[in-house]
Amino acid sequence: MDTEQNTTARRLSYFTVGYNLLEGVASIAAGILAGSIALLGFGFDSAIESTSGAIMIWRFRQRAALTEEEEERIEKQAARLVAISFFVLAAYIAWQSFSALYFAEKPEPSLFGIIVAAVSLVVMPWLFLRKYRLGKKIGSNSLVADSKQTLACVMLSAALFVGLGLNYLFGLWQADPIAGLVIGGFLVREGIVGLVTQKTCGCTH
Repeated sequence: MDTEQNTTARRLSYFTVGYNLLEGVASIAAGILAGSIALLGFGFDSAIESTSGAIMIWRFRQRAALTEEEEERIEKQAARLVAISFFVLAAYIAWQSFSALYFAEKPEPSLFGIIVAAVSLVVMPWLFLRKYRLGKKIGSNSLVADSKQTLACVMLSAALFVGLGLNYLFGLWQADPIAGLVIGGFLVREGIVGLVTQKTCGCTH
């Protein structure tokens, strides 16, 4: 990978961390005000996204003056950490969703939360495509895995938008935790794929 591509990958990772920190603070604040588990869960997702982005920053900073074997080892470690973050997020979302359904925890309508989700639906698809295409171009499994973490955030944003929207317009609070369970399944699948990939094919350069 040339210097320009490495710089682009790092900039995308810095943007991921910065944006998700802001999004996480906004989501958690909105979740506390509305008593919304979905918004709090979305804020937690933003924290995982920030962690994933930080892993990418660490991973691409190690590019300089490394042998091919050292670079491959770092690549595998980074991809493994990203995959583990999928499982952490999936477990949290599943727990919160089942809890909300079982205890009938009904959040207050949140227009601010809907706005946060809408902004994410604009920013995250763009960020996913940039990271995915660059990861494929440079043969970085960890950056591709990180882009799928961003794609998961897109799906979670859509579920949040629909769930909050249905609650805001029609009072259908159940839509949010049900969508969360579907996304949790997606996260588990992607985590498994990430771990299996590291065991079978490693990294290409």
